[in-house]
Amino acid sequence: MNRRSLLRSALAAGAALPVAGLGRAVFATSRPALLPPGLSETAICRTAAIAPVVLPAVKKLKLTWNANAVCTVGVPTALEKGFFERHNLDVELVNFGGSTDQLLEAIATGKADAGVGMALRWLKPLEMGFDVKIAAGIHGGCMRLWVAQGSDIKGLTDLRGKTIGVTDMAAPDRNFFSIMLQKAGIDPGGDVQWRVFPADVLPVALQKGEVQAFALGDPLGWMARDRDGFVELVNNLSGEYAHRTCCVLGIRGGLVRDERDVATALVQALLGAQQWVAANPDDAAAIFAPYAKAPAAQLAAMLRSHTHAHNPVGADLREQVAAYATELKQVSVLKPGTDPAKYAARVTVDLLT
Repeated sequence: MNRRSLLRSALAAGAALPVAGLGRAVFATSRPALLPPGLSETAICRTAAIAPVVLPAVKKLKLTWNANAVCTVGVPTALEKGFFERHNLDVELVNFGGSTDQLLEAIATGKADAGVGMALRWLKPLEMGFDVKIAAGIHGGCMRLWVAQGSDIKGLTDLRGKTIGVTDMAAPDRNFFSIMLQKAGIDPGGDVQWRVFPADVLPVALQKGEVQAFALGDPLGWMARDRDGFVELVNNLSGEYAHRTCCVLGIRGGLVRDERDVATALVQALLGAQQWVAANPDDAAAIFAPYAKAPAAQLAAMLRSHTHAHNPVGADLREQVAAYATELKQVSVLKPGTDPAKYAARVTVDLLT
């Protein structure tokens, strides 16, 4: 049976198998006889290069996530909409509030089996050798740089000599906008100043003139914009970054090596949920609303601005990680001697092709 026949048979049976995996293969766009509820025609036009993995027995896993970040919406969606269950996975969600080093150590040592997090927060600790493999990109588009309405800052070059507020000096948005500044000809270590404030204080710091811009992602940045009228200067989908992932799925190295089918099923389930989120932003926002202080309509607007249907895996993922590694070296985050291609090959794993 070829992949098209497999897909149509699964759809006709009422199983949402095509969204359980995601790869680069594209097949004919004729409409199948039956679409699972909420699955768009666009979403079914992509399928994994391997068949969906349904485990022979239920497998329990622990998945860490940040319940405060709307970019992790695919995690509760996968649980509530049955994507994990379709692959015979019994997933316990762990809302992890510790440092990234502690998170990666927890995954590497088996206290958790996998986690979802920001690539630009993970890549420096992964340079240290944690046994965690990045298996997929989850989405792009949740980091934003804000200025006041009426500000004379109209572009990145106007930030020379200015102060930018961030939540911490290792924050992923601090790393990302440092990269963007460097590419704009501004030294992020000398031409601008960075000041650390709690996330909820950053808007106040801008209004008081203590900073001239601040980096804050969704949902808090978006909520501050709607409340205070801030202007979004750039985001992490700007220009050449339009198709770059920012949030990734990392899996315990031992699980990848010893139970590859389980790791593959997890990737397929989560990426299936990401496709569902992209096709159903209003319903996905309602699922995430209990974890956020924002109303569902506001969350849905955020989700529509993200790229939840864009999930790089395999060679695409390695290339993106290598590109980030090159850029992080240029802004003195990764070590000068780190080889981006070798680094990307070491910290990623290809489970879907």
